[in-house]
Amino acid sequence: MLRRLLSFALPLLLLAAAPAAAEEGAAASKQVGQYVDLQPMALPIIVDGQLANYVFVSVRLNLASGADTNRWRAKEPFLRDAVVRAAHATPFTVPSDLQKIDVARLTASLMRSSAVIFGPNVVRSVTVTSQVSSRRARPKA
Repeated sequence: MLRRLLSFALPLLLLAAAPAAAEEGAAASKQVGQYVDLQPMALPIIVDGQLANYVFVSVRLNLASGADTNRWRAKEPFLRDAVVRAAHATPFTVPSDLQKIDVARLTASLMRSSAVIFGPNVVRSVTVTSQVSSRRARPKA
């Protein structure tokens, strides 16, 4: 008799616990982090109209609190495209060091592009997490 009671009660307990576990999982996925990491981009270093180097850049966008990170992560390719286009139109070249990009100009460009793509006041700040030069380049004398 006890075995029958357990065989009926156990599935009911599991069904009752499933929605609570799903709610906890959904809450945890929203708390992943208020940021969007852009995939690494190859940005050109151009000197006197000639391609001198490429710098591979990784960037993190820190979002405002309450921003829907999943929604903005889905739009990441559009922002990456805007950055690469801007870098080819007016390169973020540091004349004294052809192995780095001008972080201030890149940040300003990303803030402008993110305001257009994500909307105003969604991106709080921009952090360049890494810069890797594709080759050793020397400034022209």
